[in-house]
Formats: sequence, structure tokens, C-alpha cells
Amino acid sequence: MSLITYMNEQGYLRDNNISDCQYSYESRDEAMRILEYVNNYCLITGDELIGSLINGECHDRSPLWFPIPQMEFRLNRRRIINIIVNQGIESHMQPIVNTQKKVIGYEFLLRSSSSRNFFYPSDLFDIARETGLQSQLDQAARLTAIETSARHLPQGIKRFINFLPSSIENPNQCLNQTFVAMEQLSLDARDFVFEVVETERITHMAHLKEIFEVCRRKGISLALDDVGSGYSTLEEMDALRPDYIKIDRSLVGGCSQDQAKQEQIKLIIQRASAFGGKALAEGVEQMEDFQFCVDSGVVLAQGYLFGKPGKPY
Repeated sequence: MSLITYMNEQGYLRDNNISDCQYSYESRDEAMRILEYVNNYCLITGDELIGSLINGECHDRSPLWFPIPQMEFRLNRRRIINIIVNQGIESHMQPIVNTQKKVIGYEFLLRSSSSRNFFYPSDLFDIARETGLQSQLDQAARLTAIETSARHLPQGIKRFINFLPSSIENPNQCLNQTFVAMEQLSLDARDFVFEVVETERITHMAHLKEIFEVCRRKGISLALDDVGSGYSTLEEMDALRPDYIKIDRSLVGGCSQDQAKQEQIKLIIQRASAFGGKALAEGVEQMEDFQFCVDSGVVLAQGYLFGKPGKPY
């Protein structure tokens, strides 16, 4: 059974003046129905088809082509896709303090640039991953953070910026625009710390080590996020030897009253100190928890106790 025959049976006739299998639609709902039928055809036949959405006046222009399931997902998440494509994002900053509670740096966190387009950052990256826009979003977020830091922070203040290892296929090539932006803005690479985000399981250690090497050659420090919970493990920490180890908030919260958490925090700090890594406690909300972490060897801390993420002014 061919796609054309199958679509005829669903009541859709292809445009005869176009050599490809092209179907016209007059609304988003109709486009979704067409994609649903084509996707069903792929499931029945096992074929892996690609497609594109084009304007009727642009037959002479090569559009972007995507797998049919990805096209369906993109159209269904149009609002979020528009945010990614049009870069409707901005960076908010959360302070990071030393043991004397003095601000020594900030983590840059992705937020919507418009109150009308609210999103959860984790959802935004999930949709970007599903629609093939992950690299574009990751780079846009990184450049936004760098530009924001240039406008609001003096030299010598640390700037912690998240990155997705899977979005950086070729470290030298993919990070080049990041390095160029730093140079053009006259920023000191030694002020930057790139964090491996907690949402990704590290499956290609050699690739991540290559990314670390490329960044370190430029003077950029590295951090491993959420150690002790989720995907970040002690084994990965030992293998990567990051400059900063961010202890997960699930361990830090209530640690002053929880012996099991205390033992795990001390173990992380001990293992980190073996290769010179600096421990940072995340999600600090109580002074008692902060004091325990400092007494145990943590040198930096971050959390609502010291300040929530906010838009810089």
C-alpha cells in the first residue's frame, strides 16, 4: 500500500501539480489530522518518512525536513517552539556565597522574557530535545547568560552557566561561538564556570572529558551539578574531576538533623578534596544546614537563604 493510496482512503488527495506527496491544509487542526494519518501509515508499514510544513508561495525554497513524529510534536507544541526559535528567553541570577556569606558569583537560570509565555525550564528543554532544537536552545541560553553577565557583573565575579553535553557534538566547533562572545565582550574566561546539568545521564564519559579539556584550555572552570542524587554519582565525579562539586539540595535540606545525609555530604566532600574539587551546597534554606555544611568543608553555598533567582536590573 502506498502513502498516496492510504491518504486517498482517508479522503486526502495530493496536490497533482507537485511531484512530491504534498497535501494542502487550511487550519492547524487539519494539518494535525494529516500528520496523524501519515504517522499511522508509518506505523502500519514500518516506513520512516520525513516531511515539512511550507508556505504555499515557497515551492522554490528548500524547507526544513523532519521525521513525521517530530513534525507532529512540533506542531502540537507550537507555542513553546516559537519561544525557542524566536529566542524568547532571558537569564535570571541567583547568588552564590562563600563561608562568610559574601556573594562571590551567580548561577544564571533560564526564564521567559515575557510574562505571557511562562514555561518551566525543564519542560522547555524536554520539548527542545523531542523536536531537534536542543542544540539551538542550549547555545541561545548560554549566549544569553554571557551577555547578561557582561551587562551586570564586574570582573572577578563567578558566572555559573549550565550546558547540555549531548548538545555539543564537536566541542571545538560548537563552543566556538561561546568563546567568541566572551572575547567580543572583553570578558575573562576565568570568571566562568560551566555546569553539567542534572537532567542528563552521562553516557559518553570520553566525550564529556573532551568538552572539559576544550573549556579548560580557554581558562573556563567546570562544575558537576546535583552530586549525590539523580544522575550525578561519586564515580562520575572521580572520573571527571570537576573544579566545583554542587551537592544536591535533597541532601542539603534538613542535613543538620539527619545523620544519613550528614554522612553522605561528608563523603562527597572527602572524595572531592582528594582531587582539589571545591564543594558547593545547593538549596540552602536554613542557617543550621548551612553551618553544618561549612563545618564539614563546604566552601560555597546557594539557596533561598541567600537569595532567590531574580531578573537583574
